[in-house]
Amino acid sequence: MVWASSSLSVQSIRSKVELSVWDQPEDLNLFFTATCQDGVSYPNQRKCEGLKIGDTASFEVSVEARSCPGKHAEHTFALRPVGFRDSLAVGVTYSCSCGCSAGQEPDSPRCSGNGTYVCGLCECNPSYLGSRCECQEGENPSGLQNLCREAEGKPLCSGRGQCSCSQCSCFESEFGRIYGPFCECDNFSCARNRGVLCSGHGECHCGECKCHAGYVGDNCNCSTDISTCRGKEGRICSDRGHCVCGQCQCTEPGAFGETCEKCPTCPDACSTKRDCVECLLLHSGSPADNQTCQNLCKDEVVTWVDAIGKDDQEAVLCFYKTAQDCVMLFTYTELPSGKSNLTVLREPECGTAPNVTTILLAVVGSILLIGFVLLGIWKLLVTIHDRREFAKFQSERSRARYEMASNPLYRKPISTHAVDFTFNKLNRSYNGTVD
Repeated sequence: MVWASSSLSVQSIRSKVELSVWDQPEDLNLFFTATCQDGVSYPNQRKCEGLKIGDTASFEVSVEARSCPGKHAEHTFALRPVGFRDSLAVGVTYSCSCGCSAGQEPDSPRCSGNGTYVCGLCECNPSYLGSRCECQEGENPSGLQNLCREAEGKPLCSGRGQCSCSQCSCFESEFGRIYGPFCECDNFSCARNRGVLCSGHGECHCGECKCHAGYVGDNCNCSTDISTCRGKEGRICSDRGHCVCGQCQCTEPGAFGETCEKCPTCPDACSTKRDCVECLLLHSGSPADNQTCQNLCKDEVVTWVDAIGKDDQEAVLCFYKTAQDCVMLFTYTELPSGKSNLTVLREPECGTAPNVTTILLAVVGSILLIGFVLLGIWKLLVTIHDRREFAKFQSERSRARYEMASNPLYRKPISTHAVDFTFNKLNRSYNGTVD
C-alpha cells in the first residue's frame, strides 16, 4: 500500500465549492477530507457550502494503491473545483518494496526458531503458523482454543472468526470490517440516526461512535454549535430556553419558535414588537425602504389602522410612550405560519395641552365650594345646639311655676285644733271636736 497526500486551497466568491477528479487510475483509491470555513474537518466529503467572500476551504486528498503495477510506474490525475478552470495535477509513484527487507533474520528466536523475522513480522517456515510461528499445522489442542475466547464461556472468536493456533482469524462481512484479538469489534454495529451510522458525524469503533469535533452523543447527532440557537438580538434562545444539540428547547411558558422568539404571554413580547413599529414609523411605514426594518419585521404582517379595535380577545394589546410624550398603540396575534399579525395605529395618540385659565378657575371654585360646605355644616351644628338649649330652658321654666293657693306665705284666718276627750252623758260616749 502507498499513501500520498495533497492539499488544495480555494478562495472564491461562489457559495459552494466541490472537487472533481479527472483521469483517476483504476488501481488507486482516493479519500477526501474537507475543512470548510467553520474550521471543522469533514471526512469523506469533497464539497463545502455556504461560503462567502473571503472564506477559505481546504481539501486533503489521500491516495491508496490497491496493487503494484511494476517498477518505476507513475500515474497522474487531476483535481479540479467544479465550475473553475484551475486544476491541480497530482503525480503518483509506487513503492512496492520495503527498505527493511534487507535486514532479514532467518530462524529468529522471535519467531520461535520456525521462521524469518523481517520488517517486524515473522515469515513462518512451511507447516508453521501463528504470529510467532509457534504452532504447527495439524496441532489444535483445546488449551490453545481457550486462548481464542474473550472470557470463560464465551464463544470462540466471539462467533465471528476462526481460531487457528490460539489466534482468531476474523470473518469478512459485507457490512464492514470485523477486528480485534477475539473478533469482538467491528465498524458497523454503532448507533444510527435515521439509518445513518453515527449520524454521519463520527466513526464507528468497536460498537461505539467516535464523534467528530463539534458533535456529541451516542450516535453523534448532537451538535455543540450554539450559533443556530441565537435569536436576531444575539441572545441564546431569546433567554427563554436552553440550546440542546443545536436546537432551542423553550422553558418559558407560552414561548415557541426556532429560537423561542415567539411568546405572546411573555412580559417582554411587546418590547420585541416595538422595535419593528418604531422602525416603521421612522421610515414612513414601509419596511422595504430600509434593510434594518426588513430584519426587524421579517416575521411580521403589518396592518395600519386609524383606531385599535378591542373586540379581538386573542390579540395582545401593547403600548409605549414616544419621545413626544405621545402614546403609541398596537396589537399583535400569532399566526399558524409562525409570523405575527401586527396592527398598528397610523398616528400616536397625543393629548392636548392643559388650559391654565380652566385649571385656575377649577381650583378657586373648589376652594369656595369647600368653604361654603364647611360654613353650612357649622351653621347646622349651631342651630341644633341652640334648639337643644332652648328646649332645656323651657323645661326648667315649666317646673318653676306655682299657684297662688299654694303660696307658702299665705295663712288662713281661721285655725282649727282637734282635742280628744271622753264624757258620759246618759251613758253615751261622745268624742268630738270643739271650735
